[in-house]
Amino acid sequence: MSLALTGAVVGLSSTAQAATKTTPVQMDCVAPPPQAGASGVQNYTVTLPDGAKAGDVVPVTIDPGASPVIPGFSVTTVNTSKITLKVGSTTQTVVSPPETVSVVAGQPLDPAAFSGTVKIPDGTEGTTVGVTLDLAVTDANLGGSVFTTTCTPNPRPSAALGSVAVEALPKDPITTKLAPNSGKAGQKVVVTGANFPAGAVTCSALKSGAPTGETGSGTATAAGVATCEITVNVAADQIKIDGAIAPYKDYVFIVEQPGVQNPVDVEVLPGPLAIGPQAGNPAVSFGKVTINGKAQSVIGQFTAMAVQDFRGGTLGWDVSATRTPFLNEVTGHSLAKAQLGIQPSCKVTNPDSPSACSAGAPGAISDTPMKIASQAAGGEDLTGGEFEIGGAGMIQLPPFMFADTYQSVVTFSIA
Repeated sequence: MSLALTGAVVGLSSTAQAATKTTPVQMDCVAPPPQAGASGVQNYTVTLPDGAKAGDVVPVTIDPGASPVIPGFSVTTVNTSKITLKVGSTTQTVVSPPETVSVVAGQPLDPAAFSGTVKIPDGTEGTTVGVTLDLAVTDANLGGSVFTTTCTPNPRPSAALGSVAVEALPKDPITTKLAPNSGKAGQKVVVTGANFPAGAVTCSALKSGAPTGETGSGTATAAGVATCEITVNVAADQIKIDGAIAPYKDYVFIVEQPGVQNPVDVEVLPGPLAIGPQAGNPAVSFGKVTINGKAQSVIGQFTAMAVQDFRGGTLGWDVSATRTPFLNEVTGHSLAKAQLGIQPSCKVTNPDSPSACSAGAPGAISDTPMKIASQAAGGEDLTGGEFEIGGAGMIQLPPFMFADTYQSVVTFSIA
């Protein structure tokens, strides 16, 4: 049967200590044929800081322990582990560096420990955020072909692998806006900020990171919104509300030149938000499978798509995927029980892009839109750029079906 498919800065409080915990997790694993899947207990050892602030990006170290999957053959592969964690109410994926592994038949794989980061969700002040296991994916690269083993905790998500106590204090103070953000000597500037303690605040001008000596004063409300006014008389390139964390807001100091003035105007028009190629990608082959009375999986790779955000603003975007059922329109046969999963990927292709992009969590594509990748809105900061989106795919097939050729059409859309 042949199948065709178309297609940060770590912000810890100074008193935070690391805490390590080992948790046995019951895992149900689906492996690519001819490797058999398996179920069993896998001991996850996770190290997290015991405390942080809401919004902090904190380090995490994961030692997955020995897998319940027992290799049926010996081979050398380059493996990448993709561990999806539930951090409070958010889903976040930590990816290991590639690891060269000598697989020995009959001996379980024991991946090396690796480190990454997770973000403590906003709005969790004064609570303890639990970290659980949602999914574990291992991509094994063998001679350029990627074979994916997917392990799901049972129950899903797992019991707690660790936790982080979130400070009751507000998030770190930040400078959010200058109005105006440029001017000649004598320009009055209103500086705003967020997350400041209620009461008086001061603000200051900087040049090449050093204070210019000019300061201003203002107040912060009970909600933490600070407003400060400063008059800029000497050259400065940044202004901040004192106590804020970097980065500060850029300021352009205009020096008047003697002589005849000749203003030069330029109008910059917004470009499109687009995903391509518009004509669609060629079919992706997932190979052939012979019916053997057992559930089987086949692996493929989605052809990369380009995303261009030339809008010149502060907006974000989401790329989502949906698919049609697996059908043969000539014979009328269908694969109603087949599942199509994707391990999304997203990378910046233009180094001048002001934004980064984030890949979505691995999962099954259906007729309900699934987030594949996204770019966060920038608030007061410029967003946009050029990106490449794709991912590894896996089709999970039922034990019995009509021998035929089937096709599903996956549609990727951006908004």
